[in-house]
Amino acid sequence: MNFNIRFATAEDCPRILELINELAVYERAPEEVTVTLEHFIEAGFGQQPVWKAFVAEVEGKIVGFALYYTRYSTWKGCRLYLEDFIVTEEFRGKGLGKILFEKVIEEAKNGNYSGMVWQVLDWNEPAINFYNKYNAHLESGWLNAALSKEQIKAF
Repeated sequence: MNFNIRFATAEDCPRILELINELAVYERAPEEVTVTLEHFIEAGFGQQPVWKAFVAEVEGKIVGFALYYTRYSTWKGCRLYLEDFIVTEEFRGKGLGKILFEKVIEEAKNGNYSGMVWQVLDWNEPAINFYNKYNAHLESGWLNAALSKEQIKAF
């Protein structure tokens, strides 16, 4: 299998957004994806980009990506936050996820981050098993909290 791992470009955003929607369906929350393509491109490639990503290509088609950004922890300092990581179902189990994930680890190492963090759903056993191969520390006891744009506006 010929594959290529590279940094994402603005031209990749439509395909990355398709994969984000695929991930949302897998995570049983397709209605939660509300970002527009225009906003997604601006957030990654505009005046003040907030995210970067690696894409995995097979024969010129993007079949996976890992999107990350810098998160600041008052306890630990700068940490690389892996927001989304997916290899499309057809290409799972072929080693692409490992290569893509390790590319992000290299980025954390080269950027001298104090660590790398991400979330995984407690029912997602394939992902948990994957992360366990890296001896990842899976925390319990923390609950996600959020305010929507509408809640913030109403404040």
